[in-house]
Amino acid sequence: MGPLIVQSDRSILLELDHPQADEARQAIAGFAELESAPEHVHTYRITRMGLWNAAAAGQTADAIIDALQRHAKFAVPDTVLRTIRDAMSRYGRLDVRRDTQGRLLLVSDEPRLLTEATRHKRVAALLTERVDDTAWLVQEWARGELKQQLLRIGWPAEDHAGYTEGDPIDVALTDTDTAGTNSTGAGADAGDASAWRLRPYQRAAVDAFRAGGSGVVVLPCGAGKTVVGAATMVDLGRKTLILVTNTLAAHQWRDELVRRTTLTAEEIGEYSGEEKRVLPVTIATYQMLTARRGGHYTHLGLLDAQNWGLIIYDEVHLLPAPVFKLTAELQARRRLGLTATLVREDGRESDVFSLIGPKRYEAPWRDIEAQGYISPAECIEVRVRMADAERDRYAMLADADRYHATALARAKLDAVSLLLARHADDQTLVIGQYLDQLQAIAARTGLPLITGRTTTAERERLFAAFRAGEQRALIVSKVANFSVDLPDARVAIQVSGAFGSRQEEAQRLGRILRPNADGRTSLFYTVVVGDTVDQDYALSRQRFLSEQGYGYRIVDAEDLAPEAHA
Repeated sequence: MGPLIVQSDRSILLELDHPQADEARQAIAGFAELESAPEHVHTYRITRMGLWNAAAAGQTADAIIDALQRHAKFAVPDTVLRTIRDAMSRYGRLDVRRDTQGRLLLVSDEPRLLTEATRHKRVAALLTERVDDTAWLVQEWARGELKQQLLRIGWPAEDHAGYTEGDPIDVALTDTDTAGTNSTGAGADAGDASAWRLRPYQRAAVDAFRAGGSGVVVLPCGAGKTVVGAATMVDLGRKTLILVTNTLAAHQWRDELVRRTTLTAEEIGEYSGEEKRVLPVTIATYQMLTARRGGHYTHLGLLDAQNWGLIIYDEVHLLPAPVFKLTAELQARRRLGLTATLVREDGRESDVFSLIGPKRYEAPWRDIEAQGYISPAECIEVRVRMADAERDRYAMLADADRYHATALARAKLDAVSLLLARHADDQTLVIGQYLDQLQAIAARTGLPLITGRTTTAERERLFAAFRAGEQRALIVSKVANFSVDLPDARVAIQVSGAFGSRQEEAQRLGRILRPNADGRTSLFYTVVVGDTVDQDYALSRQRFLSEQGYGYRIVDAEDLAPEAHA
């Protein structure tokens, strides 16, 4: 009898105390989404999007059903089996492709299905004329929007219409790390710390993307997503546009490309608020691409400035909404999305699926940890209590203001001070959402504070001091949620966040997952005010990491005091 209870509403209960719990969790992670994660039983749900991503990655309905039946405590309901077979059978029965004349077509070898799909008003508006019983002509500009509309009516199409090759570039991977370090996801050769090679999962990710043409690669933070992007560019050997979250991320991508490829810094263009230089390999920020003036996007010329053969979307789970519209018009270019989690708080995972592409490769966090490529981590929730006067004020606040009030609780500042003292010899990040809270912590501790207002030069100076060990601890706002390379960070103290954001929780844990030189476990603390909305949001935030197999140990702040360990 296994640890799973599969119910007719497509929910799955996972009993954590069962000896096969970890194995079962990994078996269902590719197609089921975690909904709640209390202490002893986690609840997952089988979703159509999860099943379609699994189908795109090569899984079959039989394999999924076998995984459920193998780990189920009771018989899997027939309604669930039928749902799985039906959902997965829908993927790819419609196909977007070109005919011998180069015309864009929507095709199916099932005339009735084609008729049913094309009768939908929003699908029909994208077509021109019926070729025969198995094909419709599609308006050339509508390739991306057609896939979106078909997904929304429950018929996810495969896209075999091909890609513009793009102009060639002369680039190769190096076999030595020019920086002499090995912190960005590459495996060192024995006896030579500066030698490196692609790790097996990185090679598998590149190969899976190449086989699919476009799509998303999901890897844990610290597992070398940038290296996967660089290797994909080298494999294709085509002009590449890399879209990133901010200027700091652009600089880190540039540095990594210089370290891992034969490109020099002068051969890599940057298109940001600081510089606008377009070259055959260019790194641009999302902010520049979506900047508008007079109601128009002012930098769209970047998309046609070179004959791009590859567009890389870094942190694709954060893709701004306007970029979806722009991406719908870029379907002839190969598109690679990189992320640690496909969770989007705005619910637009379906747009990532249809416009960037389905999930082509995913490596479970715990698998990468077991191989020694990311650090083992312990997640600890530190519970604090509001003072009576603070609690009285909290009770009088509107719901919208209560979370901010918990961030300013004096007990949170006390807990941070205790944790910093406890880890005085560790490289530590204090991470939060509210600037007034972070400013209060900075005033109390004397630590540097990095926010969105900190200049890029000052951020890079402080991060460099942190990497060198000259600065033991930093206080950072949400600017450090992503695209920050701090390989020596071992401890993170989270004091507030974007409400119940699961992807933010994953990104913040990722700041401390680079393997520690001494092999010690990384520590991820979340300071939470008990019996408030702070505790409710913390439970929601923890869902994604629970899905990856991380547990949260709860301790009282009083237990952190030095006298408690005397």
